[in-house]
Amino acid sequence: MKIVFIKVNMMYSKGKDALKPLVFAVIKSLTPDRHDIVFYDERIENLPDTLDADVIAFSVETFAARHAYELAQKYKRDNNLIVMGGFHPTALPDEALEHADIVMKGDAEETWGELISDIEKSGLKITKRIYEAQNSCTMTYIDPNSDCYAGKKYLPLAMVQASRGCKFKCDFCSIKSLYPGGVRQKAIDDVVREISESKEKLLFFIDDNLFLDEESAKKLFAAIKPLKKKWACQISLEIAFRDELLDLMKDSGCFMVLIGFESLNADNLTLMKKSANMKVRFEDAIRNIYRHGIMIYGMFVLGYDYDTADSIRETYEFAVKNNLAISNFNPLMILPGTPLFDRMNADGRMRFEKWWLDPDYRYGDAMYYPKSMTIEELRDGCRNARYSFNTYRTIFKRLIREKVNHSSLLNIAVFLLINLISRSEIHRKQGKEL
Repeated sequence: MKIVFIKVNMMYSKGKDALKPLVFAVIKSLTPDRHDIVFYDERIENLPDTLDADVIAFSVETFAARHAYELAQKYKRDNNLIVMGGFHPTALPDEALEHADIVMKGDAEETWGELISDIEKSGLKITKRIYEAQNSCTMTYIDPNSDCYAGKKYLPLAMVQASRGCKFKCDFCSIKSLYPGGVRQKAIDDVVREISESKEKLLFFIDDNLFLDEESAKKLFAAIKPLKKKWACQISLEIAFRDELLDLMKDSGCFMVLIGFESLNADNLTLMKKSANMKVRFEDAIRNIYRHGIMIYGMFVLGYDYDTADSIRETYEFAVKNNLAISNFNPLMILPGTPLFDRMNADGRMRFEKWWLDPDYRYGDAMYYPKSMTIEELRDGCRNARYSFNTYRTIFKRLIREKVNHSSLLNIAVFLLINLISRSEIHRKQGKEL
């Protein structure tokens, strides 16, 4: 049997900032060797006009859903099966089934083997249309087969995962729709094994939040310290004043953390159920993390009910004043499967019935009607913040003014690379059709 995996691009333009999609290396490991596998990553390469395959499997994110459905129609034949998995099909399986023969809900590790077995037994006559993972608390270790990346140009970062899911319940986040039962953890020995087998010197933990609790975090960081790798991760503000933990992070190779500050407004944080961020003063948290020699990638969600055009400018000024290594100024994204999506629909505030399928939606547009500004003010405010933060002048100022940003050759290289990538991405995506 020939199986084709496709990582769908959210737009038609190609980029040079793609990270390895770990899921396909894992699924390849789960596929018996008797089957032939071909992997295409549309973010960095062109797809063929036709595909000769028995199974074509798509990983689908909401921003890429419309294009994924177009590709499914293009490649569908009487003698093949179209399979879709990922966040979007998990949230909207009935919609995905309008374009696919089979939908995989949740983590593919639990169901991919069952699907392959059923296809081997029944072929195209397979009757089961939804394969749903239980997403138990423990993650079984699967050695990723990185052969599928051969010949493809990705950023020189190894993708590693110690857990999936998040303990918080932010109403805008789609993670809870995939992991409603909480956080799934991988054994630390398995994480160490995975890292030790990677050839790259730089790692990125793709965990939604690497900090579950202090005890397990300290065990993880102590275990990876002897590997002498440099790494970055997404993590919550809870670590900001845990000096012993921050020391251990730095000593084990951490050079940057991605933190969701989300909003400078306490009412917005309450509305989005991000109360944990209200317990710390952002400026003090940033200074203390800097004191431990770690750069910060700050993420903000703009357009909640208490945001105004002025508060967007204030958020930009905050990021510049605090010399964040990089920042995202995102208009609030209303993703299916989230409490926010349900609430906005119930309140009649959505501009599009399904923005991800609407040909009039453009990247960076408001998906809904804000309460305290116009849709134009939200779109233009986020766009202007992005452009202004990524001018060469501002990039240089942030590099020079904050010691941690230029404290080593690695930090300088990472700082410049991610800022130039961000600058390029903004100009490539802003205002474009999905």
